[in-house]
Amino acid sequence: MTAAIIITLCILLLFAYSFDLTSAVTKIPSVILLLLLGWVVKQITILFGIDVPNLETILPVLATIGLVLIVLEGSLELELNKSKVKLIAKSFVGALLPILILSFSLAFLFQYLNGINLKTNLINAIPLGIISSAIAIPSVRNLSAENRDFVTYESSLSDIIGVILFNFFALNTVLNEGSYIEFCLNILIILIISIIATFGLALLLSKIEHHIKFVPIILIVILLYEVLKVYHLPALVFILLFGLAIGNLDELKHKKWIQIFKPEELDKEVHKFKEITVEGAFLIRSLFFILFGFLLETSEIFNPKTFMWSVGIVLAILVVRALQLKLSGLPLIPLLFVAPRGLITILLFLSIIPEQRIELVNDSLIIQVIVLSALFMMFGLMINKKEDELEEEEQMDNEEVSPLAGDD
Repeated sequence: MTAAIIITLCILLLFAYSFDLTSAVTKIPSVILLLLLGWVVKQITILFGIDVPNLETILPVLATIGLVLIVLEGSLELELNKSKVKLIAKSFVGALLPILILSFSLAFLFQYLNGINLKTNLINAIPLGIISSAIAIPSVRNLSAENRDFVTYESSLSDIIGVILFNFFALNTVLNEGSYIEFCLNILIILIISIIATFGLALLLSKIEHHIKFVPIILIVILLYEVLKVYHLPALVFILLFGLAIGNLDELKHKKWIQIFKPEELDKEVHKFKEITVEGAFLIRSLFFILFGFLLETSEIFNPKTFMWSVGIVLAILVVRALQLKLSGLPLIPLLFVAPRGLITILLFLSIIPEQRIELVNDSLIIQVIVLSALFMMFGLMINKKEDELEEEEQMDNEEVSPLAGDD
């Protein structure tokens, strides 16, 4: 039995790696293939009568670790300098506005239909308004540097803003002046903790001489994230700030106090740390979506009762995104389609207590919105691929014509 489990896991993860390798060519988001792979494995176990224990409790664990690693991976890749200020501002607006517009619009619609208070409906609507960095970031590797940076900033900020808003409404029984004061105080506390923790972790990274140094740092980051979550603090802010700080040492080298970290040596260690984080994020993300696909019920995927709602929500996502991109002066294609829902939507949905759930926002709706938004993204990236190929052909034609023009 042990051998069978190990062989199966190795084969599944090698499939996941092949999906990641070919996604640049096929433009099919690896998440679609991973979900399909998990679903196929489930059908095989049913067909051959293989008894599999209940794996549902593992899903939130993988989701949490995956979220930390993916946001950390994204923040480590981001450049933070004066030339990026405008892009960061656009990304922040791109993350904040859609969440607010979609969440409140859906919440008011749900309230009109079910008569339940707005706060409860908001708790159920917010997960649907958040862009999944777990799907968006790996899917845009072949876009231009500016578009890629925008998606990385936007999706990471969307995760953070979405979690902060969700916790604000889910954890406050009554919304009053005290709730808002506590919210602002929590933001201030997390900023102070993030600065201290980032300083300490960077120091550890530069001082540890043992041959094992990156795994303890990642474990401390995950530990701090969970502890901060226990105290209802916006822990993703810490992950983002930590990644941005150590990933942008070049911008701080002229500061005298940075010399305590031996920046030249630390920069080399950070590059190795990035590599470990990227590979760890790939591993956890792949396991999460394969497991999620395995746990999917066919009846939930094709549930006709929620399908029209799912299509309507995805169309609303695209309309709001088109307006937001237009206001920000960013290209519609392919960014219009890069607004997938995924890991963070599932994680927040699973964390809604039964007393706060509404009937309409169920497993079927969440699954359908995730799959449809990923399919729309695939379609958009394929359109972009065709346009890129046409541009390359035109460029080649121009290069062939230009020598002749010079002979006249």
